[in-house]
Amino acid sequence: MVQGAKDKARDETRDLRERPEYAPAVDIFDRAEEIVLVADMPGVSGDSVDIHLDRGVLTVRGRVAPLDTDGELVFQEYQMGDFLRTFTLLEDLDPEGISAELKNGVLTLRLQKPAQRKPRKIAVKAG
Repeated sequence: MVQGAKDKARDETRDLRERPEYAPAVDIFDRAEEIVLVADMPGVSGDSVDIHLDRGVLTVRGRVAPLDTDGELVFQEYQMGDFLRTFTLLEDLDPEGISAELKNGVLTLRLQKPAQRKPRKIAVKAG
């Protein structure tokens, strides 16, 4: 790597650390078989989303790629930033039962409920 490329990479890393983080708006649906989270994360691509479940804490982070613009910025209303949201889960969920899909800036997480937590109908025997 040449010196100029190293300097550019260092500057981009510093810019990412200094950018603000926003809490994405999230809708949560409790269904019989699963819990569904729908998060608005505009500007985030599928390969820049990190989702972790550790000790009942679900962390969702989305990184927005910096704008590649030519010219000098003369006015700015929109501040670029990343997305970060954490949730404390009351139910034990299997990390293998989590799926995620990102489409048009909307992240959909599906968290499967364990079998013992799913509602079930109890048959009554008449006798």
